[in-house]
Amino acid sequence: MREIVHIQAGQCGNQIGAKFWEVISDEHGIDPTGTYHGDSDLQLDRISVYYNEATGGKYVPRAILVDLEPGTYCIDNEALYDICFRTLKLTTPTYGDLNHLVSATMSGVTTCLRFPGQLNADLRKLAVNMVPFPRLHFFMPGFAPLTSRGSQQYRALTVPELTQQVFDAKNMMAACDPRHGRYLTVAAVFRGRMSMKEVDEQMLNVQNKSSSYFVEWIPNNVKTAVCDIPPRGLKMAVTFIGNSTAIQELFKRISEQFTAMFRRKAFLHWYTGEGMDEMEFTEAESNMNDLVSEYQQYQDATAEEEEDFGEEAEEEA
Repeated sequence: MREIVHIQAGQCGNQIGAKFWEVISDEHGIDPTGTYHGDSDLQLDRISVYYNEATGGKYVPRAILVDLEPGTYCIDNEALYDICFRTLKLTTPTYGDLNHLVSATMSGVTTCLRFPGQLNADLRKLAVNMVPFPRLHFFMPGFAPLTSRGSQQYRALTVPELTQQVFDAKNMMAACDPRHGRYLTVAAVFRGRMSMKEVDEQMLNVQNKSSSYFVEWIPNNVKTAVCDIPPRGLKMAVTFIGNSTAIQELFKRISEQFTAMFRRKAFLHWYTGEGMDEMEFTEAESNMNDLVSEYQQYQDATAEEEEDFGEEAEEEA
């Protein structure tokens, strides 16, 4: 198996995720209290893949989306509802409307696995090109053109129009404004019959016009893929995948909501009653804050700073 797409969403997703950890714990000899009771050296040898060893010899599951996933596509309901209300002008959007946007986006991400194209990029290749630092692998996806379910596109968009739309903050599936950060890397998957030359020209044009939104210390940080087969009902489309430091807005928002409840220990008894420790929540909060700080660090970094660091390292050597 070359590619795995792991999706965990909502209460049902969390329940399945809990079952996943139950199976992993059984395989590694970890009981519900986090104590190792295995009888195999191999279990203990591989235990660090999924667990961190805490105080008292207890084993705590690692933050799977931060530590283990090679790439995480962030899609949230806030952005989806915003697209439905403001762009698609739907007065009462349903989960079907939201799922339509999600399926269109993820279909674009996996296009190159399923169809031939002029320039293909599977998930493994995307992960290699999109992740300059191991923990910074949270992608902001987008899609163009945005259409509601069952609607017919009144005209085919041109490559310049598609490119302009897909870089627009209103087309992002995560409630973050990329203009508030900088792109570390970007990938765009175009679908439909179009000229590779025109695609490359338009992507280069975006980089030149908006150079301040791209870090200058990662050269050639925009990748494109072109698949000849368009999505159903469209003549041309493009899926956007951005590794932007602006994604920290999403983490900050979640962290603030968590902190407001955790400070008052709201709902905490449900978790401690199942054997969890309060320190696990503190560690999770710290992990989230570290991730935000790391994104901010590379947002503020400049090429000159990297050169100075290199010179200092040479002097020390």
